[in-house]
Amino acid sequence: MDRNTAFLIAGAGLAGAKAAETLRAEGFDGPLVLLGDEHERPYERPPLSKGYLLGTSEKEKVYVHPPQWYAEHDVDLRLGRTVSAVDPAAHEVTLADGSRLGYAKLLLATGSTPRRLPVPGADLDGVHYLRRLADSERLQEVNRSASRIVVIGAGWIGLETAAAARTAGVEVTVLEAAPLPLLRVLGPEVARIFATLHTDHGVELRGGAQVAEITGTNGAVDGVRLADGSLIGADAVIVGIGITPNTELAAAAGLKVDNGIVVDERLRSSHPDIFAAGDVANAYHPLLGRHLRVEHWANALHQPKTAAKAMLDQDVRYDRLPYFFTDQYDLGMEYTGYVEPEGYDRVVFRGDTDAREFIAFWLSGGRVLAGMNVNVWDVVEPIRALVTSGQAVDPERLADPDVPLPELLP
Repeated sequence: MDRNTAFLIAGAGLAGAKAAETLRAEGFDGPLVLLGDEHERPYERPPLSKGYLLGTSEKEKVYVHPPQWYAEHDVDLRLGRTVSAVDPAAHEVTLADGSRLGYAKLLLATGSTPRRLPVPGADLDGVHYLRRLADSERLQEVNRSASRIVVIGAGWIGLETAAAARTAGVEVTVLEAAPLPLLRVLGPEVARIFATLHTDHGVELRGGAQVAEITGTNGAVDGVRLADGSLIGADAVIVGIGITPNTELAAAAGLKVDNGIVVDERLRSSHPDIFAAGDVANAYHPLLGRHLRVEHWANALHQPKTAAKAMLDQDVRYDRLPYFFTDQYDLGMEYTGYVEPEGYDRVVFRGDTDAREFIAFWLSGGRVLAGMNVNVWDVVEPIRALVTSGQAVDPERLADPDVPLPELLP
C-alpha cells in the first residue's frame, strides 16, 4: 500500500462507512481501505435496540450500504481485520496478523465497548450486553424463550431493551443506581416521565438499586442479588451501564486522549494526518465552546462527513448540535441540543405531558439549551434555531402551543 496516496479507515461501522462514502463523493480516487474487526459489513446500531430487536424491521435494513457498493466504489473493505497498532511517524498501521499498511491519512472510527459489570457472577451464561448485531440476535432469542429478565442500567439501551422485552410479553425488572432513569441526561422533571412510561407498561422499576452479585445454577443465571440482600429471579440479565471509547490505539500511538481521542473542530487529532470520528472522538464544538464526546447515531452519521472533507484539506468544521432519538412502546422522541447535568435553571413544557405529546425545553437564563419533542413531529429545525440563536425567549410564549416556535425568535 502506497503510504503517499492511500487513505485508511480503522473501524467499519456507520462512521467508517460514511467517511468512505464521502471521500469518494468528494472526488478522492486514491487507494481507500476500510478495516473492520467484525465479519459483518458496516451496519447501523439503533435498530439493534429498536426495530430489529422488536422484529419489526428486517436484517437487510440495518446495513449502511448494499454489499456490492464497496466494490462499485473501489473501497477495499476488509472484514475480520483488527488494527493492533498505529505508527504515526512511519504513517503505518499494523494488523493483528502482523501485516502492515502504509497511509497518507488515517481516520480512527474505532467506536466504543460496553462497560462490564464488576460483580461476582457477571460471567455466567445468560448475562448479555448489546453492542453488535450478534448481540441483538441473541436478545431476540432471549425475548422468545425467557419469562423473567432483569435489566441493569436505566439509560437508553437499558430502557429500549426493557421495552422490547415487555412488548414480547416478558416480565421485566429494571435496576438503576440513580433514583430515576436517565436522571443525569434529562434531569428529574423529564426523567419522571420515562419512569412512568415503563411502570405503566408493567415494568418493575427499582431506583437506588445497588447490584451485589448475579446468582446462578450450573453456570447459568437464575437471579440478581442486591446490596440490601433482596434477590430477584431472572432467566437472563441485560447489562446497560454505559460504554467506554476505544482509545487504546490512539493512546499507544502517542495521540492526545482525554475521554476519547481529542480532536479539533475539523476532527483532526494531535497528529496532522490522523483524524477521529464517532463515539471515540472528543471533538471541539465551536458553537458550544467546549470539547464534547457524543455517543449517538447522528454523530456517527454526520461527523465522518466533516472528517473526510478535512482529510482532503477542505475548509470545514463540525458544528451540528447533538441529536438523538428513541422509540419505546408508543413513545417516539427526538432530542436536540446539549445540557450538562444541573446546567439549566428551568424546564418548560409545551403540550400534554400526561398524554405524552409535548415538547420539553431546558433553559438557562432564559436561553434554550436543548429541546425534546415527544410524539410531536417536524419541529427539530425550529428547536435547533432556538438553541443556536443564543437569545433569551419568553417562557410563557414558549409553553403556549398556539405560538409557532419560529415566532419566538426576534
